[in-house]
Amino acid sequence: MIAMPHIDESSLFLRFGIALVIGILIGMQREHAFEKEDRELVSGARTFSLMALLGCTAGYVSDLTGSPLPMAVSLLILGALFAINYAIESSRGETGITTEVAALLTFFVGVLAFWKHLTLAVALGVTIAVVLSVKPELHRFAKKITREDIWATLKFAVITAIILPVLPNENFGIPPLDVLNPYKIWLLVILISGISFVGYVLIKVVGTRKAIGLTGLFGGLASSTAATVSFSQRSQDAENLARPFALAVIVAWTIMYGRVVVEVAVLNIALARMILIPVLAPVAGGLIACWFLYRSRWSKETVDVSFNNPFELKPALTFGFIFAGILLVSRAAQIYLGDMGIYISSTVAGLADVDAIALSLAALSDEPEGLELTTAARSILLAAAANTAAKGGIALFAGTALFRRSILPGFLFMLSLGLLVIIFI
Repeated sequence: MIAMPHIDESSLFLRFGIALVIGILIGMQREHAFEKEDRELVSGARTFSLMALLGCTAGYVSDLTGSPLPMAVSLLILGALFAINYAIESSRGETGITTEVAALLTFFVGVLAFWKHLTLAVALGVTIAVVLSVKPELHRFAKKITREDIWATLKFAVITAIILPVLPNENFGIPPLDVLNPYKIWLLVILISGISFVGYVLIKVVGTRKAIGLTGLFGGLASSTAATVSFSQRSQDAENLARPFALAVIVAWTIMYGRVVVEVAVLNIALARMILIPVLAPVAGGLIACWFLYRSRWSKETVDVSFNNPFELKPALTFGFIFAGILLVSRAAQIYLGDMGIYISSTVAGLADVDAIALSLAALSDEPEGLELTTAARSILLAAAANTAAKGGIALFAGTALFRRSILPGFLFMLSLGLLVIIFI
């Protein structure tokens, strides 16, 4: 006779209870979905809660008997039931298997709950419910994604999966070449492209022909420079929207500062903490400028703004080379010119790309005998200010007179605060 393992009764009830709650949650979503689509209810809250309890029970019995047979038999019976149900639905012209797959996952959520992987079980259950709930949004998003978007993303994924594992994960050469690590450089390319892709996806989800301020918000994640160029040029075609365009641009600039902090934190959390408080000054300046523009005149009219997929290979590779170049120049400036060389190179680099220089300084200051945190923090703020100045120049040059008047106070306010806080580091 097999000795039954002892399980604390309260722990056992907790596991079954969590399985039951997750099953009810997923089942309620299914009931809501079927009710909205005016279809006959096949599997609802009761069925899914029983499915989760079945998984938990199968795990329990298998544990008691020391055999996987009870779980295997449960899965076999479920598979047979799913096959019969699918055959019936197919005869009616309904070929989707979403509910069946969700039910199978719910069974395994119950198994995980019994095996005391409660956090994973809850996370998986919530994820299942969310994925089932966002069906309309996913379909709308799929229609907005172009073939070129898919192809660009696949190319980026393939080259990353193939190239990244074989890149040497070591620094090589003598100073200043010792800062070049091919593996880490490409990882940072993935990081920046990923952050930009989040903004790109959000723009695709909400659509660029939405409220202008919202487009500026997501544009700041995708590319604040692209947002600046687009809105400045659009002001030539729709001068009556100059103030909303100016608002969107300043929103994008404000988001850029927060984005820099996140990027730095990935590589050097100590440096991120050091720049966090100073960065709040230009962010506050941007928010104040946005508030005044919002109060002076606001428009709910729509506008179309173009953003490129950040997973395009050419921009990604270009960023990789720029990042490596800036890293090399910054290291050389540190060795041969000291702190002043770092400040100069950061300012010049920031005119073109604040992401590359911020990551370079974060990497340099994370080395045992690398750049001092204070110097790195000042340099990042200089680069961000230079980047804001460059985008302000674009806006003032490419925009209409009303657009320039609208954006100038906020631009000068943010730039002044961004430069002022450098003194106090």
